[in-house]
Amino acid sequence: MCGIAGLRTLDGAPADPAAARAMAARLEHRGPDGAGEHHDGPCALAMTRLALVDPEHGRQPVRSEDGSVVAVLNGEIYDHRDHARRLRAAGHSVAPGSDAEVLVHLYEDHGPAFVRRLRGMFAIALWDARQRRLVLARDAFGIKPLCYARDGRRIAFASELQALLALADVPRDVDPAALHELLACGAVHAPRSILAGVRRLVPGEVLVADDDGVRTALVVERPRPGPVSELRDAPPEALAGELRDRLRSSVRLHLAADRPVGVLLSGGLDSGLLAALAVQEGGPLPAFTASFGERSFDEAAGARALARRLDCPHHEVRVTAGDAAALLAQLARSFDEPRADATALPYWLVCRLAARQVTAVLTGEGGDELFGGYQTYAAGGLPGAALRAAAVAAPAVAALVPSSSARLPLDFRLRRLALGAGLGPLDRHHAFKRLTDPQRVLAEPWRRAAADVLAVHRTRFEATAGAELLARLQDVDLHTFLADDLLLQADRAGMAHGLEVRVPFLDPEVAGFAAALGRRARVRGLETKRVLRAAAAPLLAPEAVRGPKRGFVAPAAAWLRGPLEAFARDVLAPAALRRQGLLDPGAVTAMLDRHAARREDLARPLWALLALTLWHDEVLARPPAAVTSTGAGTLRA
Repeated sequence: MCGIAGLRTLDGAPADPAAARAMAARLEHRGPDGAGEHHDGPCALAMTRLALVDPEHGRQPVRSEDGSVVAVLNGEIYDHRDHARRLRAAGHSVAPGSDAEVLVHLYEDHGPAFVRRLRGMFAIALWDARQRRLVLARDAFGIKPLCYARDGRRIAFASELQALLALADVPRDVDPAALHELLACGAVHAPRSILAGVRRLVPGEVLVADDDGVRTALVVERPRPGPVSELRDAPPEALAGELRDRLRSSVRLHLAADRPVGVLLSGGLDSGLLAALAVQEGGPLPAFTASFGERSFDEAAGARALARRLDCPHHEVRVTAGDAAALLAQLARSFDEPRADATALPYWLVCRLAARQVTAVLTGEGGDELFGGYQTYAAGGLPGAALRAAAVAAPAVAALVPSSSARLPLDFRLRRLALGAGLGPLDRHHAFKRLTDPQRVLAEPWRRAAADVLAVHRTRFEATAGAELLARLQDVDLHTFLADDLLLQADRAGMAHGLEVRVPFLDPEVAGFAAALGRRARVRGLETKRVLRAAAAPLLAPEAVRGPKRGFVAPAAAWLRGPLEAFARDVLAPAALRRQGLLDPGAVTAMLDRHAARREDLARPLWALLALTLWHDEVLARPPAAVTSTGAGTLRA
């Protein structure tokens, strides 16, 4: 909904409003409807506003009655009306309409732990003048982003990395461990960012900066999987009605807006169910889809059929390799950290299409992670002996199978199966999803800075000991893949066009229901998302309910063997890679050759290398503004 930025000095100097203003200027795409700022001694806040709720009166920053507490919000507080009623009954003066205003009064009553009471998606910055305290907070799922840079003089924060890079004194050194994570996992996991001097709040974390220093704490967590003995073990059909009611309640909240709302529709189960519930709640809404010329990737026909069934106006954007060549540099600037997944291009384009007609869209992120939608979950449920036998045979079979450019080619799946042979559950799960081995492609000295790329995964996995294995793997994916990859993509692609992306699956009531389910309600054999399919059965056509997983997946393998190959070889040319110093030119050229010759499907790692290389030149090399982050009016040439 907005872009927020600011700083709090730690050395007694007054904060420079020009520094906060310079950061906010790089966030205008997130909030084209207005701007606001606040300066008080060591703290400066700034924001840009996307006016979705109470466009006329909901300006920010918001203030408490005496002006001592000031806040800016990026996101939506869906239960703000309930909070406002309780706050008025307790004696607070709360203007009608604005969801942000309840934050300052909840903080007055409950301190930094007030975020536990919020139902919504948010990144918040709050200044308490009496306590000289800056509070930063992020929602439990990490739907809305917040990053910060800190040294002995100050802490600066912003919705996006590129806003921090407006400051001349924010270091631009790439974090070696983050680089390894990016190339192995496809994303950098919080609290890291791609830069060594910039950190991201992890989902549910609160940061406090006051005269005593800076400290962080995990204040609110999303629902975790419970012990096996406490799971609900009813068949999916018996649970479907309750899930449908919870989703309907969430959709109703996510439709609340004073400007038009649409839906990103892939033609599959998750977005189709959300669209059907939204139509029941508020009538037909515009639907937006990405389509492709390559048949195995194109799901527009299914989306069109679903839109007709729901009587929703349907709009499509055709995505081509030419779009990739023309737009990938612009995407690098929009995402501001390397976006390793080829879904970024269609997602960005469909958000651009939607922003021409609506100001917010519903989308299905979280459905797979909560309800067991990936085939890796089904594979993990196979007997150990069967997995071991398949893994032993996989390398020999893969060598005989020519590499295909289809959506999930056999040779790709066989190689992934072989990678997981003999590994424990978490490492085997990662092997199915691994992007590449960083040691293969990094230049020295980056190669020597090896790190455990699954450190964040292991910590999360260990925290759910005693739960079902499948639930533990889903929880890891919620904490890593969803938060640091899919939700980051949704936020950046939407906000690049002033479009808010809303995710009804990631509501505490829905997530709590999912966390309490036993395995058979989620996955049985090769059947995934069993309870979600049962919930959708009365509302959608059978082909949408029982069909395979869908999404805006680009045919990158075919493009990189055809119309996009010359572009890729130009971007990844040895001279360019030697100038940047991150990647081994010989190894990258060998990967391009191997993929083009159809010896192996290397589209996923090659796309990541393109994203990294373009990010280096489009974001990292972009000059900062002429202000430092402290010192009234100081300039740096």
